[in-house]
Amino acid sequence: MPNLFKRSVVACGFVCMSLLQMTQAQEMRIYNTVKEKLARGEQVIGGTVTTSDPNMYCSMANSGYDFLWIEMQHSPLTYQEVARMIWACKDAPAIPFVRVPDATAGDIQKATDIGALGIIVPLVDTAEKIEAAVQYAHYPPIGIRSQGGGQYRALWGDDYRESANENIMLVAMIEAPAGVEEVSWIAAVDHVDVVMVASTDLGSFSGLRQGDAQYESMVDQVRQATLAAGRALGGPQAWREREGFQFFQGPTDANLLRLGVEESLATLGSGIAEIEGSEP
Repeated sequence: MPNLFKRSVVACGFVCMSLLQMTQAQEMRIYNTVKEKLARGEQVIGGTVTTSDPNMYCSMANSGYDFLWIEMQHSPLTYQEVARMIWACKDAPAIPFVRVPDATAGDIQKATDIGALGIIVPLVDTAEKIEAAVQYAHYPPIGIRSQGGGQYRALWGDDYRESANENIMLVAMIEAPAGVEEVSWIAAVDHVDVVMVASTDLGSFSGLRQGDAQYESMVDQVRQATLAAGRALGGPQAWREREGFQFFQGPTDANLLRLGVEESLATLGSGIAEIEGSEP
């Protein structure tokens, strides 16, 4: 009888713990609006930031983008500069995503410590690479992210340590035919949220152009594997009308400035500008 009683107590303990964990998961605060929108089946678009000017960052962060793609693979931006940019517009609706140089512990943990809620991993051609990124981006028990320091709690709240794993997103970029061949395994990795076709680099690595049958076959292979795994499918903003795509990279800050100037110059002014240099 005592053994039976002990087993009953242990069993009850396991059940109670499971119920507690389920309740906590259900009550977990979600503040990553990109994650919420994708879960509802909506499309999301992010402008690409390559300069360190906080004013430029804030203009883009408040312009209607769902997120900002902060480019740290192909720009001289430092983590200190990016931290200042994110802090300058900490209440802006656009969620900060960082494309890190590589899937290293240092790059990913610095990006999350300064407040990024999205980690974009370039040149993913094996499941092992994105698995490593998942580990570095998440706290235990999911990953091996260490406590560290940074401005993340000031940005996202005192419950950040408890809620971060539910809000951090991982984007795996497929840029080469090697990644296309492994995409089913890549998309199947737990805690990968988006699998993205890097349209220009896929053409560069394959020697094919968009519209070529072989190129489009690779895109379709990525699409089928990604959607079958229940992940969101990403690509350039120009692909918004393509079937199945939800997550898009928009133009760079420099291109947006050029487009704005062109539109401004093409607009006939009339009336009185209240401040010199302002629109009438």
